[in-house]
Amino acid sequence: MIVVTSVNVNGIRAAAKKGFLEWLAATEADVVCLQEVRSEPEQLPAELRELPGWHAVWAPAAAKGRAGVAVLSRRPPERTAIGFGSAEFDGSGRYAEIDLPGLTVASLYLPSGEVGTERQDEKERFMAEFLAHLTELRERAAEQGREVVVCGDWNIAHQSADLKNWKANQKNAGFLPEERAWLTRVLDEAGYVDVVRRLHPDQDGPYSWWSYRGRAFDNDTGWRIDYLMASQIIADRCVTAYVERAASHAERWSDHAPVTAEFDFE
Repeated sequence: MIVVTSVNVNGIRAAAKKGFLEWLAATEADVVCLQEVRSEPEQLPAELRELPGWHAVWAPAAAKGRAGVAVLSRRPPERTAIGFGSAEFDGSGRYAEIDLPGLTVASLYLPSGEVGTERQDEKERFMAEFLAHLTELRERAAEQGREVVVCGDWNIAHQSADLKNWKANQKNAGFLPEERAWLTRVLDEAGYVDVVRRLHPDQDGPYSWWSYRGRAFDNDTGWRIDYLMASQIIADRCVTAYVERAASHAERWSDHAPVTAEFDFE
């Protein structure tokens, strides 16, 4: 089995003060993809910079205190890459990937966007470039006899089952028709499988993000925007996929929850 987990930590230093390190010590994951790290490695305290038993690839953003992704693996990677060949986005701390035997795992933090602003224009430019990368990545991996899992905060709820208040959000970033259509292209054209949805086809959610405002978590008024997108063969070998929802609001160490999948791969 190989176990892969993805989680937006909403600032790794803040998460560490709330329980992230205890979660990491207890996880059975072989690979952990982090998003919104918001720190450069040299800014991290020793207990975060030097994680016993883990090999870490950090991709900080050029803009200090923003974005940032990482990939933690128990095995040393055979290859690492930061960015996906984009002149605009490779320094933005939004993508990193590693190669393990027979498998490429990537951590993605797609821009969130905001309707009517440059942030939404930026998101659309990222999406256009990234779809081409996803297609090329899967095709190249197939030629090499490799599988691919792209994990992360995709900042798009694909269907109405993927957010509680979908009717009120149809004109908001994260649930725009064109964003949802793009995610359909990731599945249909680029050839990936949303492993959580495949194993939970008729369920609302399971949600992976809840606002800290109000009682969103207690009422499970959430969004499912954190996905593990897998190439076909390894997706077919996914035996379980789930959201690690905290037992209570007080036990959360991020506004996102880890999303984990187990694959019968090795």
